[in-house]
This record gives sequence, structure tokens and C-alpha cells, in this order.
Amino acid sequence: MPAPNPAALEFLLSRRSRPARTLTPPVPDRDALRPLLTAAARSPDHGKLEPWRFIVLERAALERLAGLVERLGPGLGRDADEIAKARSQYAEGNLAVAVIEVQKPSATVPAIEQSYSAGAVCLALLNASLAAGWGANWLSGWPVHERAFVTEALGLAAHERVAGMIHIGTDTVAPPERPRPDIDAITEWAGE
Repeated sequence: MPAPNPAALEFLLSRRSRPARTLTPPVPDRDALRPLLTAAARSPDHGKLEPWRFIVLERAALERLAGLVERLGPGLGRDADEIAKARSQYAEGNLAVAVIEVQKPSATVPAIEQSYSAGAVCLALLNASLAAGWGANWLSGWPVHERAFVTEALGLAAHERVAGMIHIGTDTVAPPERPRPDIDAITEWAGE
């Protein structure tokens, strides 16, 4: 049985994502990012398929994605406000990790479980970043759900999709606490 870790539990009970627009340099360098990626890769993975991979987007890559949002947005039916909001996510970013869901053929692990694993990797990377003292935020937005965008921007294959964009940087503003779920209202105890 694992030993209790009250500090880890307290961290999880008080963790709070930081708005991506408030994250500034410095950002973790490759040496600082490697343990965060390693922690994320320890997520539940039924069948040991590793149905995910990482693309680390540094400043120049984020600027390229911002330009791509602006160029592709109108042809994808997006209005000026949607384009501006999505563009700013990349233009204002300094470091983001794209967690890529990579569906793998399996007779025993359904596709939905592979999606859940990729989501777990996103949360683990977010929490590892926060635990290491960085500010972090998990975003997505319409561009990552557009095949034309992810193919050109990230080179994704047909069986791949973005599970999340984890923005990481130096926290400049501590956001106020927000309302949390009422555990009693969402919990059912089944004793039999």
C-alpha cells in the first residue's frame, strides 16, 4: 500500500490553472520540460499502447500557428472575432505542448479508452507543470478541431488529433478561486 502523501493531496485540492494570457517568460527550457513530459507519460494507459505523443511549440512555432489561424480562418467559415480570439492564443503564447492523441489499432482497447488516456496525459502535464512551480493552462479552441489546420500546422496524420494545448510559463497573476462542484450533489453511493 502506498504511503500517504498529504502534500500531494493538498496540492490536488488547491490546484488552479492559470489563464494562458497571463503566462510570461521565462518558460521551462528543454531540461526543465523533460521531467514534466515524463510525469505526464506515466498516465493510465490500458494495453500500454501509448496512444499519445507530444509536440513542443516554442515561440517561433506559436507565431507561425497564429499566422495560420489568420490565413485559414475565413475559408473555414470563422468570423473576425473567432479568428482574433484563436490567433491571440498562439500569438501571446511563449511555450505550449500539444498533446496529440494517436489512435492505435487494438482488439482489446477501444478507441474511447485511448481518448481518455490522452486526456489523462493533458491533466497530468498540467498538474506536473503547476507542481513544478510554473503557471499552466489547458486550452483547445476551434483551430485544433479543424483537419486543415492540424495537418498544416502540426503535420498530423488522419488517425491523430489534438487532445489539448498545454500552455506553460511564469505565472504573473493568481486568479481568484472559482466555484467548485458540490460533491454531495454529484456523488451517488452504491453499497450493494
